[in-house]
Amino acid sequence: MAADTADIKAWLDTVTVAPAVRELRPDYRALVVVAEGLLPGPSDEASERLLASAEERVRALLADTAPEDHPHLAAWREAFRAFGAKPQRTRPSAEALLRRAPAGLPRVDRLTDIYNAISVAHVLPLGGEDLDHYRGPARLIRATGDEPFETTAGGGTVIEHCPPGEVVWSDDAGVTCRRWNWRQCVRTRLTLATTRAVFILDALGPMGDAELAAAGEALTDALVASSPGASVASRLVR
Repeated sequence: MAADTADIKAWLDTVTVAPAVRELRPDYRALVVVAEGLLPGPSDEASERLLASAEERVRALLADTAPEDHPHLAAWREAFRAFGAKPQRTRPSAEALLRRAPAGLPRVDRLTDIYNAISVAHVLPLGGEDLDHYRGPARLIRATGDEPFETTAGGGTVIEHCPPGEVVWSDDAGVTCRRWNWRQCVRTRLTLATTRAVFILDALGPMGDAELAAAGEALTDALVASSPGASVASRLVR
């Protein structure tokens, strides 16, 4: 059953970042945006315009610069190395998208297209998940190695376990996103049936609070334009 706005705000209050993650990157902030009353569907003209605009913007931004040399992406590479990940093999989500932008970003569905466009245009990792498939609050932690992660391999669903110390988003049922913002689980991914979603915008030191807030506003505006009547709430988690 869909929750009302008060329930959304109550859920937002339960989102936490573990002290072990704060010790790793004291400059980390998450802007968590929750929306209900969304209208899911295939990519459309509006999401196409957002993606095309983001592609044009990043071509100009990175005309003479490699994506990994952008200050915010360089900071994310450092963060990945700090917990043992190799960013040249498992890239922060924003870097992976920016590398694809010159040749064209993927067209997935209208909600995914929206958050991918905002991620690229504002050069920050941004993920979206189906809130109705969450079990309890979202927590950013360092894995113990026991938490299950549901993914796909060989055309089927498989359960993996993250190495101890990896930074992961999790809920009561397991890991929802590995390596901070690298790969989302199958269980909570957005689908063509999603009407309630949580979006997490990740920022490190080179991105100021004002820039993070601007990205959040752009996301909120795009969601409401795509789904008139949608309810949106947000919280900055430090």
